[in-house]
Amino acid sequence: MNQELRAKLENHVSSYKDITNQLSTSEVYSDRSLMKTLNQKLTKLEPSVKLFQKYLNIEKSIIDTKELLEDEDKEMRAIAQEELKNHEQLLKEIENKIIEATVEKDPNDSRDIYMEIRAGTGGEEAAIFAGDLYKMYSKFSEKNKWDIEIINSNISDHGGFKEIIFKIIGSNVYSNLKFESGTHRVQRVPNTETQGRVHTSASTVAVLPIVEQVDDIDINPADLRIDTYRASGAGGQHVNKTDSAVRVTHIPTGIVSECQDDRSQHKNKAKAMEYLHSRLLSAEQEKQKRDTDASRKKQVGSGDRSERIRTYNFPQGRVTDHRINLTLYKLEQLIEGDIEPLIEALTEESRK
Repeated sequence: MNQELRAKLENHVSSYKDITNQLSTSEVYSDRSLMKTLNQKLTKLEPSVKLFQKYLNIEKSIIDTKELLEDEDKEMRAIAQEELKNHEQLLKEIENKIIEATVEKDPNDSRDIYMEIRAGTGGEEAAIFAGDLYKMYSKFSEKNKWDIEIINSNISDHGGFKEIIFKIIGSNVYSNLKFESGTHRVQRVPNTETQGRVHTSASTVAVLPIVEQVDDIDINPADLRIDTYRASGAGGQHVNKTDSAVRVTHIPTGIVSECQDDRSQHKNKAKAMEYLHSRLLSAEQEKQKRDTDASRKKQVGSGDRSERIRTYNFPQGRVTDHRINLTLYKLEQLIEGDIEPLIEALTEESRK
């Protein structure tokens, strides 16, 4: 256990003892409001304090067991060696539980998300790769029994996406996909390449938690410009003959939200407004993060779209996440939606 975590736990133990002592005094007993506050603090501290006590007990057992390794009896040394192995395994398990108990939870973890995928450098190959990323996240969502709702898309000539924005609805979606924001790079031989040369292209991914409009952010109607236009499909063909598509522009920030997925203008406007709320909240959270939490970028990355977070190398069948220096030779499985190994590794690094 690192010293910073140990010091934090020792402070928890000290606070726990102080609060317990306060709760036994007549002054606190006669003040119901104070008693409630102290009991809430006690309840919050209790899991980590109890786990730390277990941790200390096992540490002591390890010290005692190590002394038995010096015993002259060969059989006793063998027993001690086995016990030591079990104690060390248990110590690691409890440390992981302590980290779970002490880490501050992201308030957005339980939220649904909007995901934006945009083709970057590389022209048509980047658009095809954007389609591959959409397939990867769609398959992962299907495995988790999450629902996907497309908000807006711009299909490329060769079947990928110049841009696609969609909503993912389910259990703890943001906690699973929040580390996917950034630039995803692909290295492979395009179908149009006649000489077999490997090309490098990129697409960007952004993950936005869906917010409750009333609770999280207010929008002044005077700050909005709302335009309607005719929804269109690939190649400019009209999907319908009415102006059902909606574009909402937030004038102070210049943020634009569009939706043409539904034939109803009213429904498209509602979806565009919900998406705009999430965009505005995300922009505000990014500003706060830049101002107050520069250290997080060193841990897992800022989520900024200009940051290259991952490379998908098709000739070698490997995927490398550059933030945690993790390389997996499972590219085919990952593209088919088996991205749990990446998510688990990123989540664990974030906890650390």
